[in-house]
Amino acid sequence: MQDFGSESTGNNTAQEEESLTIEQAIANLQHEELGRRYYAAWWLGRFRVNEPSAVDALILALKDESDRTEEGGYPLRRNAARALGKLGDQRAVPVLIQCLDCSDVYVREAAAQSLEQLGDDCCVPALIKLLEGGIEAALLVPGKPYLVQPYDAILEALGSLKATVAIPYVQPFIEHSIPKVQYAALRAMYQLTGEDGYGKRLTEALKGNDLTLRRTALMDLGAIGYLPGANAIANTLAENSLKLIALKGVLEHQLTDTPDLKLSDSAISVMELMDSLL
Repeated sequence: MQDFGSESTGNNTAQEEESLTIEQAIANLQHEELGRRYYAAWWLGRFRVNEPSAVDALILALKDESDRTEEGGYPLRRNAARALGKLGDQRAVPVLIQCLDCSDVYVREAAAQSLEQLGDDCCVPALIKLLEGGIEAALLVPGKPYLVQPYDAILEALGSLKATVAIPYVQPFIEHSIPKVQYAALRAMYQLTGEDGYGKRLTEALKGNDLTLRRTALMDLGAIGYLPGANAIANTLAENSLKLIALKGVLEHQLTDTPDLKLSDSAISVMELMDSLL
């Protein structure tokens, strides 16, 4: 099954061995070679260069018009949006909200993911707007392998931001025809309501025949820290590395819920499951 609403970042691989200084990377965002601009945006995010000059340059790159694909996409904007989410500077929030109106679905996806990372709930109304029309409007773009909106990124952001006002808009998507969108909605609804049924449905998804979807469900269960799913995570037919990441998410939630940092029996059980996978 194709990965709807996500984009390959393979364009970075040709330059991954290039050594840059921070000053060079920032300067390269204005380089005459478009490939160097694209790589510089990736590099600044990859190495978490949280300097005002880097943030300013990446914000400027969100307005770039020169790096265009044949279909009208904006590769540099995509990488700049992704990088800004990793740098943690709240100055990026207003411009990332503006990116939610970009004609490029991958820019909208990157903006939603970065707004989730930055954690400022002022973006919630703009994210909800992208869910207008519900699942009836959530269709494939004609002739393309992706939906009209990056619904999984939008739903996950609303869940992480604890946007309870979005519940009526998120809830219908648990019945979307595309499993990844369903899982994102289940994940968000668990985060927004705490209702166990949503976690159970994600756990059931671990029994599916599609490895890619099992991987997605693993990451979603880890993201919500769903303790009742720990044993199912450990026994899923998937890579141990991914199961460990998911269990780490469950464990972190257990530790967060224990203010005195004393290990609960549940946390110890999760650690034992992790040890069994090593």
